[in-house]
Amino acid sequence: MFGRILTAMVTPFHAQSGVNYAAAADLAKYLAANGSDGIVVAGTTGETPNLSAEEKTELFRVVRQSVPAACKVVGNVGTNSTAASVKLAEAAKDIGLDGVMAVTPYYNKPSQEGLYRHFQAIAAATPLPVVMYNIPGRSVVNLLPETAARLSALPGIAALKESSGSMDQMSEVILKTPADFAVYSGDDSLTLPMLALGARGVISVAAHVVGLQMQRMIGAFAIGNTEEALEWHKKLYPIFKGLFITANPAPIKFVLEILGHSVGPCRLPLTEPNGREKELLRETARLIQSLN
Repeated sequence: MFGRILTAMVTPFHAQSGVNYAAAADLAKYLAANGSDGIVVAGTTGETPNLSAEEKTELFRVVRQSVPAACKVVGNVGTNSTAASVKLAEAAKDIGLDGVMAVTPYYNKPSQEGLYRHFQAIAAATPLPVVMYNIPGRSVVNLLPETAARLSALPGIAALKESSGSMDQMSEVILKTPADFAVYSGDDSLTLPMLALGARGVISVAAHVVGLQMQRMIGAFAIGNTEEALEWHKKLYPIFKGLFITANPAPIKFVLEILGHSVGPCRLPLTEPNGREKELLRETARLIQSLN
């Protein structure tokens, strides 16, 4: 439905912190031409907690209009409020998106029943396929495999971005959900292991800068050439880790600037990498350049 690699796109800002929609359009075009089967807009990497609803919907429009139809565009509508998430999902359906994503509600710490009803309400609010996003490290709550399985039976719940970091949890989700329910790795460094467990692909940060190489890794695995896939994993792994030396998306934004993409700073409370982190990220940028 969405392809193998969806890039969780950064949100470009002007120095004065306003959204740089022209830069967002340029970056989306670049991603579509360089390995991204799809783009996730206004997700974690897009600094979603720091964006207004109006900024999110305008980003949805700009990115959808900037890339060809073959490049799928998924708008993140998830918040920690079910009502606010539903309102965004309703707005997204009129923009021409290919799907919406929603994270497990952060800060509130809902029960598994609360999670079920949250995603159920979002799916009921839009005809677009819904990608659930499980990231306990940021949201505190974990969408358990049993709950994911219940939700996968609902019309409209099409996929899960799994960022628990647990191979056991990933295995349980694959076992408990239908074959046409797509599971995506939410961690670049776990892409290859999760493919081996049955994941469809990855919703990626690193694909901003190594999307074509990641496509080669996944393509090699898909045709059974596991040795080539492993070699690509070994080459890409230092880059995957380097892009997470501090809170995402500060590292990828810094590296994108080095590589010639004007994406601007993060919005507070996120800050730019410190001096030592910048040195390490310059090394990461050199690794990226060595692969091109």
